[in-house]
Amino acid sequence: MRSRLRQGVVGAVTTAALILSPIALAGPADAHGGKDPAHKLVKAVSGKNVKKHLWALQAIAKAHGGTRVSGTPGFDASRDYVAGKLRRAGYDVTIQPFEFTFDGYVTPPVLKRTSGEQKTYTYGFFSDYVAMQDSPSGAVSGTLQAVDLVLPPGPAANSSSSGCEASDFAGFTAGNIALMQRGTCSFRIKVDNAIAAGASAAIVFNEGQDGRTEIDLNPTLGGPGVTIPSFFTSFAVGNELAATAGTTVQMNWDPVVETRTTYNVIAESRKGDPDNVVMLGAHLDSVQEGPGINDNGSGSAGILEVALQMAKTKPKNKVRFAFWGAEEFGLLGSQHYVDTLPAEERARIALYLNFDMIASPNYTFGIYDGDGDAFGTAGPPGSDVIEEDFEKFFAGRGLPYTATAFTGRSDYGPFIAVGIPSGGLFTGAEVRKTEEEAAVFGGTAGIPLDPCYHSACDTIRNINDRALDVNADAIAMLAGTYAFSTGTIGTAPPAAAAARTAGPHPHHPADSAS
Repeated sequence: MRSRLRQGVVGAVTTAALILSPIALAGPADAHGGKDPAHKLVKAVSGKNVKKHLWALQAIAKAHGGTRVSGTPGFDASRDYVAGKLRRAGYDVTIQPFEFTFDGYVTPPVLKRTSGEQKTYTYGFFSDYVAMQDSPSGAVSGTLQAVDLVLPPGPAANSSSSGCEASDFAGFTAGNIALMQRGTCSFRIKVDNAIAAGASAAIVFNEGQDGRTEIDLNPTLGGPGVTIPSFFTSFAVGNELAATAGTTVQMNWDPVVETRTTYNVIAESRKGDPDNVVMLGAHLDSVQEGPGINDNGSGSAGILEVALQMAKTKPKNKVRFAFWGAEEFGLLGSQHYVDTLPAEERARIALYLNFDMIASPNYTFGIYDGDGDAFGTAGPPGSDVIEEDFEKFFAGRGLPYTATAFTGRSDYGPFIAVGIPSGGLFTGAEVRKTEEEAAVFGGTAGIPLDPCYHSACDTIRNINDRALDVNADAIAMLAGTYAFSTGTIGTAPPAAAAARTAGPHPHHPADSAS
């Protein structure tokens, strides 16, 4: 297995041998005087223009409650912005509606310390707290009462048993809010014991040892039946709330689970071979907690600007751009598209390129591991060629790059599941940058690649302009190359071809964190 980190600078680290691909066949830019279609497209695509689209998405979010989540007016306005730009550029644009289960909240969640120095905590991943899955609605104000806490936390081998026994609540004042610590038993047992003791609400905070300090993405109560609002917080928040006896807090949780309609935007070039379709995609929706300017306004803006500049060319192959809805609910838009695409149309897609978070502030230049030699999971035949072509782009600029796992976590998942060669770029989300990565890419080791991932601070200020500009050029290079030649990509062996024409594939597990 090769090293995941690669250095594009000649002589720094040896790169893999060239393989037969459209970019290899095209040769370096200077062989064409910079006038071949791909290099002309790269020159036309400007990072500044990509960022103009991000400013537009930021304004849309600001006008619609700070979010562009699917199933809300903020997403619909994003859809209309993208579709309008593409129609005016001359594309055939289709708006594809589909229904999905919206699982969110009506009014923003609240956790506020109301005694002493008042403080409002922030909701969402990489923030201060989240509501536990299966928590009922409720608005509560009251006094916190600590329940058998271990502060400072003990060793990991001796977990806190806070709230695990009814006896932990001896002397608990009915109507107070139970403050408990993670450890030993399930969240459900802790909260059920708090209910039995007369608590009006429950807050469980992470235990505090290494690896158990931040909030969990999906803390669950294990099913219905809980009768009090229940939050999960980071260790820092819990420790702070526990510091002063008699602290009062305000809590509000107003969830909604209902069927809503959202949309995919599909734009196709009017020119090009309809039997050899080159497809690019990015999810257009954000999470409810924020405007989603990096996740995934960046990918959407990148392919939008490439599409607008490509509209001035006459591609040999049909080029299709997709802006997916409801990715944040489990790849639902791309899955719906693949599942409902007729078999003969699915077979015409030569390849799919996905762009999800291409401007993370603490970025690495990540390329999907199409050949599987970095992470052990390869894409369909041809995915290795796509990976190699992206590597050549970065190497040609003397830029470092690294492999990123090809697990189906983003909207390429439904495509690789039916055998369509795929690839793409990713600058990182919740994973913390390593010392090795910081030495190669710059930035700060020990903090997430995107500290505002799935949070309200994922605004226009969360964009790294250099990463955005470089990755927009990489998108343009491969899109411009494949629009005129896909080489051997898409000429799949019989087994892969059969997979493409098979029936709808079961929904990929919802590990979609982007």
